[in-house]
Amino acid sequence: MTDTRKPVFLVIGAGAGIGGSTGARFAAGGYHTVLARRSDEAGLQRMIAEIEAAGGTASGTLLNASEDGAIEDLVERVERDIGPIEGALYNLGAQIGNRELHDTPHRTFELGWRLGCYGVFRLAHAMFPAMVERAKTGKHGTLLVTSATSAVRGNAGQHSHAAAMGGRRMLCQTLNAEYGPKGIHVAHIVVDGAVDAPDTLGKLLGDKFDAFKASKGDEGVIDPAAIAETYWNLAQQPRNCWTHEIDIRPWTDVAWWNDNPSPQINSTAANPGFAGPKT
Repeated sequence: MTDTRKPVFLVIGAGAGIGGSTGARFAAGGYHTVLARRSDEAGLQRMIAEIEAAGGTASGTLLNASEDGAIEDLVERVERDIGPIEGALYNLGAQIGNRELHDTPHRTFELGWRLGCYGVFRLAHAMFPAMVERAKTGKHGTLLVTSATSAVRGNAGQHSHAAAMGGRRMLCQTLNAEYGPKGIHVAHIVVDGAVDAPDTLGKLLGDKFDAFKASKGDEGVIDPAAIAETYWNLAQQPRNCWTHEIDIRPWTDVAWWNDNPSPQINSTAANPGFAGPKT
């Protein structure tokens, strides 16, 4: 029997930045958006009201994704009570700030892994079986995963975050290999720059947030609505043209692989040189 209910786009990590903006974009595109976030019921309801005021439909819930069974129960409730999950965004971060190794307790390192890597596994484990069945006769499923520079570059003080994000990236690759042929599109998005997100970077910087944005200059901070548009386009790609990984940054930033070049090959240095030893 065909499910005639509105398709659902599920957002885990629906803050007032990437998650909320992406939820609003998919609601505008015809999905019922389900927003899940850890705290701030008032902020959650405000995002729902904004989606509804724009003509879309949405609902939401508070969710502690690190709790056993929380993600699985949410997927089951949505499928049963709201509609088929045709797309989802895993947008939870695992950033605990810069910590030296001796200042990173075991439980803190593990929490980064639980939120950064294990949560993606749990969402896929709970959500993919129904997506696979629907893909046999209908539209393919989509899992979008927000990631970070630490997924591809580990820096000092980022032991927990880099391990979690690196695991997230490799997990997305294995999910692609297994489930792409079964009709599920997994896209891993490396956000390689600062995002104008009050619930994440804003809380991290506090009263320095506005000064930081001003220091980045015109269009030097990523607009979460622009990321949401990129996510929407990824979810609309046909199966013969799927993007499995993409990196996003402002035009003013250099890419992660070249943001700390050796003076020997840095063309902006006082005395630029060439790669390799001098002869």
